[in-house]
Amino acid sequence: MSSKSQALENSFLEKTFKLKEHKTNVKTEVIAGITTFMTMAYILIVNPLILSNTGMDIEALFTATALSAAIATLVMAFTANYPFALAPGMGLNAFFAFTVVLKMGYSWEFALTAILIEGIIFILLTFFNIREAIVNCIPLNIKHAVSVGIGLFIAFIGLANAKIVVPYEATAVTLGDVTSSGVLLALIGLIITGILLAKNVKGALLIGILATTAIGIPMGITPMPDSIISAPPSLKPIFFKFNFDQIFTLDMLIVVFTFLFVDLFDTLGTLVGVASKANMLDKDGKLPRAKQALFADAIGTTVGACLGTSTVTTYVESASGVAEGGRTGLTAFTSGILFALALFFAPIFTIVPNEATAPVLILVGLFMMSPITKINLDDYTEAIPAFLTIIMMPFTYSIAEGIVFGIMSYVLLKLFTGKGKQVSPIMYGLAVIFIIKHLV
Repeated sequence: MSSKSQALENSFLEKTFKLKEHKTNVKTEVIAGITTFMTMAYILIVNPLILSNTGMDIEALFTATALSAAIATLVMAFTANYPFALAPGMGLNAFFAFTVVLKMGYSWEFALTAILIEGIIFILLTFFNIREAIVNCIPLNIKHAVSVGIGLFIAFIGLANAKIVVPYEATAVTLGDVTSSGVLLALIGLIITGILLAKNVKGALLIGILATTAIGIPMGITPMPDSIISAPPSLKPIFFKFNFDQIFTLDMLIVVFTFLFVDLFDTLGTLVGVASKANMLDKDGKLPRAKQALFADAIGTTVGACLGTSTVTTYVESASGVAEGGRTGLTAFTSGILFALALFFAPIFTIVPNEATAPVLILVGLFMMSPITKINLDDYTEAIPAFLTIIMMPFTYSIAEGIVFGIMSYVLLKLFTGKGKQVSPIMYGLAVIFIIKHLV
């Protein structure tokens, strides 16, 4: 590439993503984007596997997953200029498959219709600044706690993915078989990545993933791909398959509300938590361009429903890219492009085992802990809600539930200690909604 064309490229990227303003550069952002993608690539396999339990075509689901992730992440890059990536959400896809379809007995077309309605409602809520108002009303201490809670949640996911911890009846989880090849590979990857971080090696997380994946080949954990390039499977079996016959039923209302509730607070929690870690919140604890960021997941969910997949949401794994120095939409742009390329290079992208990404998730959990120093632990009306926010995320396996417990306890403690005026009307409204939800 000539120096002139290089200058033009840098000028375009600088103008689009404002790299100097955010004290970053192209190399850092691209590495961060690759790292985020690598820690999220599992969704290309897991989402189709979960949703295929409903009878949906698994190959078409692969295409829908990659396309919806690429589109939503690119929208995030260009409209919000944030280093956050999006994809069909874990938990939400399980609710779609195992509750709505398999337990409640509705068709997957019914569930897709609920996702479409949810996406449209989110677009309207975002347009009228309702979601942004909710983000801004959350107290600063709870916002910092969300970051810490997500860190513990991410670390727990990493430990569970590698089977370093496993389910156990008496204590919920216990130590897994540390002599098994999978656990050993994850621990090797943890040591390698830790050494790279300690030596301040640029791209340490990405190098750790690649090295661990390579070590997994002779250990029989990383499979060798059958091919390198393949054509994307057709979307036809699931594309635009909606069922509007039961759109005005009570069950549709319940399903839509559940999707709305979980997605709303998962997304808010992820945005606030990762932004807090990256020092993106302003002096008042607000997230600039929150509206644009929220539009990305609203559009992603709506488009994803049309393509044939469950709710698209902002991913906590975006924290891995932030940990690598990603600060702008160029990180998201890189991740989005890789999701699009994955359509053609599925055999390569899908060989990365959980054991290779688990060390990164565990270490990202460490990185996300730093905002705990900003939490006011002297005022118990601030400290207790922050603590509950932190511990309930990994314990309930839900970002949304952590926020629920944090907000409810914050409102009640302030109210019954004579500090009710410190609570915004929106917070009171949210607390009432949460209490009703758990009582009904």
